[in-house]
This record gives sequence, C-alpha cells and structure tokens, in this order.
Amino acid sequence: MDHLSPGLASQVTKAASAPVPASRAPARSWALGRNRRAETLTAWALVLPALTGFIVFYGWPTLRAIEISFTDWNLLRPPRFVGLGNYAAMIQDGQFWQGMKLSAYYVILNIPLQTALGLFLAVAMDRLSRSLLVRSVVLLPYLLSNVLVAMMWLWMLDPLLGWVNSLLGTVGVDRQPFFGGVDQALITVAAVNIWRYTGLVAMLFLAGLQNIPRHLYEAASLEGASEWQMFWRVTLPLLRPVMVFVLVTSVTGSFQIFDTIAVTTKGGPLDSTRVLVYYIVQNAFSYYKMGYASAMSMALCVLMLLYTVVQMRLMRASENDLA
Repeated sequence: MDHLSPGLASQVTKAASAPVPASRAPARSWALGRNRRAETLTAWALVLPALTGFIVFYGWPTLRAIEISFTDWNLLRPPRFVGLGNYAAMIQDGQFWQGMKLSAYYVILNIPLQTALGLFLAVAMDRLSRSLLVRSVVLLPYLLSNVLVAMMWLWMLDPLLGWVNSLLGTVGVDRQPFFGGVDQALITVAAVNIWRYTGLVAMLFLAGLQNIPRHLYEAASLEGASEWQMFWRVTLPLLRPVMVFVLVTSVTGSFQIFDTIAVTTKGGPLDSTRVLVYYIVQNAFSYYKMGYASAMSMALCVLMLLYTVVQMRLMRASENDLA
C-alpha cells in the first residue's frame, strides 16, 4: 500500500480488519465444516482398502495367534487352555534358542553386506548412470519369485550337475557342497538372498539420494571437501531416514526367512539351517503343536517390535536433517 494516499490506506486497513457480519459468520463456518468433512471422508475412502486388508490379514490373525498361544491345540480337537505353559516350555526348549541363534547368525551374514552393496550401487547409479535399463537390471532379481530363485540357485549350485561347480573345476577348485554342507548351507542361503534383495535396497537408497539438494554438494566442493568427505558428511547423514527404513525392514524380514530354506535345505543338513521360523512351521504343521508354534511366533513378534523401537530411537527416525 506504499502507493496509496495515507487516508485511503487507512480506510483499506479498517475494511480488512473489520469483523465479519454476524449473518455471514454461520455460513462461512458451515462451509469450512463441510470442506473438512469432505476431506475427512476422502481420506477414509483412500485409507479404507489398506486398513481393511491390514485388519483381515494381519490384525485378526495376530489376535487369534495370541489366543491360540495360551492353548494346547493339535488342529484335530478343540483347543485346551494351558495358560503360560507354552511360554514356559519355550524358555526351556534348547531347539528354540538354537533356532533364534541361527536366525541372528543369518542376519549378521545377510544385512551388513546387503546394505553396503545396495548403497554402493545406489551411489554408482546416481553418479554414473541414470539409465532406466540399468535400474531395471538391478531390480530384476527382486521381481522374481522367492521359490523360483531358490530352485534356480539349487540347480546351479548342485555338487554334481550345477554349472558353478563345473566352473570351479575348470580353475582347479574342488567341488563345493554349498547347500549340502553343514558349514556352508546357511552362508549359501544368505548369499542367495543378498543377490535377490540388494537391488531393492539400492532402489530405496537411490530414491533417498535424489532427494538430497545438489547445492549442498556444490557448497562442500567449494569448501575443498573430497568425494569421500562429502559421502560421510553429507550423503550418509541425509540418508538416515532411508537407512532406518532399510535396516528395520531388512532385519525383520531376515528374521522371518523361511521360503528359501524350505525349498533348498529343509532345515538341514544336521539342522544347520533350521532357523526360528522354520522351527515354528515344523511345530505347527509337522508336529501339530499349533499352540506352541503360536507362542514362539508371539515371542518373535515382541522381539521384532523391541528391535524396531530401539533402532528408530537410536537413529532418530522422527528427525529429518533436510527440514
């Protein structure tokens, strides 16, 4: 209002600050309320399909599993309430703790290398290539079925017929048992799943990298920072939200490894790959101890919830350095 005369400016200011007439206030309030109700209904309409799927396929089965965990049920007769008996038996079950240890060992074999390789591929694609073909090739293993991937690697790593052992023989290396070796079976399962999931991890990191403003790298370069210093001081801190998501989903998914083991090793050889989830499935559908299997499932669920909370608090998942 610098170009208006003082008197006219004063009138405009008074008109802008004048209260809304009482006759118009209810109409405006009703219009605002109607808009808010419309927005709320739209939000519920968008969320409802996912919410329905979550309740039907996750919420209700979880509540049923909690209920069944307090019973002795063999799937053939009505459940018999046993209170905390299943949980007491679980604490004294050496095979349960062995399965938990093997699951933790699998996570240690799988997650660090998978995360590091995914981050390396993401940085390489972000700096060197924006080709959709390259990204498609990187993501392709993840798009394949778990069972198909397991069967494919089971054939390729076969001690007698697999071409990997034939290739090793041509360079003078003895044939390896891979899935059939007590010391190699779990490592091989981890390697197969690293191959399958690294592309997905790379795509997640790449999405995070593309949200980092480029002027930050330009400013760091002008200050004389090297590529390595920019990676540690700029890239990694700003990738923290994506890193939290990757670590939480990868670790919880690795603790639930089942399909690859069910297809390739079936818990062997000599129970060297009988991880916790495979042991749970055995108790439920081979030993017909559904109550005991549900109790172990609840223990794993609580463990994963605790891990998620601790991981998100340690890495400050609610904060964003770009904000």
